[in-house]
Amino acid sequence: MSFAVIMKRELLGYFATPIAYVFIAIFLVLSGVFTFYLGNFYERQQADLIPFFSFHPWLYLFLIPAISMRLWSEERKSGTLELLMTLPLSRLDIVVGKFLAAWVFAGIALALTFPIWITVNYLGDPDNGVIVASYLGSWMMAGGFLAIGSCMSAITKSQVIAFVLCGFVSLLFVMAGFPLVLDLVRGWLPLTLIDMVASLSFLTHFNAVSRGVFSLQDFLYFISVIVVWLGATSIVLDMKKGA
Repeated sequence: MSFAVIMKRELLGYFATPIAYVFIAIFLVLSGVFTFYLGNFYERQQADLIPFFSFHPWLYLFLIPAISMRLWSEERKSGTLELLMTLPLSRLDIVVGKFLAAWVFAGIALALTFPIWITVNYLGDPDNGVIVASYLGSWMMAGGFLAIGSCMSAITKSQVIAFVLCGFVSLLFVMAGFPLVLDLVRGWLPLTLIDMVASLSFLTHFNAVSRGVFSLQDFLYFISVIVVWLGATSIVLDMKKGA
């Protein structure tokens, strides 16, 4: 549990500056706007949170890179990365600790949207089991975005470049399951490869979860994405240290 030391340090660091509160405020405002206005919540006259969760992949494309861009870029730019690596902790502990702090922070922001959940229960009789599964799926998806962002942040000293790289790579993982993309490749790729492309998409797995079907396959997918990208982060840090 040595990674808990890094996690606590990083999590407290988020709330030591106004950036955390600004991020949470923006996330909550955009969630409300997308749900009640762009999502036509009242016009649909259905007691569910489909309009709320359907915008999460697109919200995360902009907001999660804003969290992850500082994970390693700031350490490298300020010269504190070398000091961090001299702590009596393994590199894996440090990578996991910093990631978990960002993931918990994203979870706090997500949990603070509970008034929307209360609203839909006040107005109707929703399937709260589906809503719980959707919240869990959204948090798992945020973890996937953050793991990608961790690797992108380790690549460069510039937080702006880390933000752009994370947004771009994350967009590829979202768009891989987009019907428009699948329709474009359907004519010249075998069905097996099309299914493989779709299976790599955050959108494919999250859509299944948001319908209340949280299978072991979807859970393992997001865990695998997190593990692979955190492993890539560790490799990048080793390469940067060698350079």
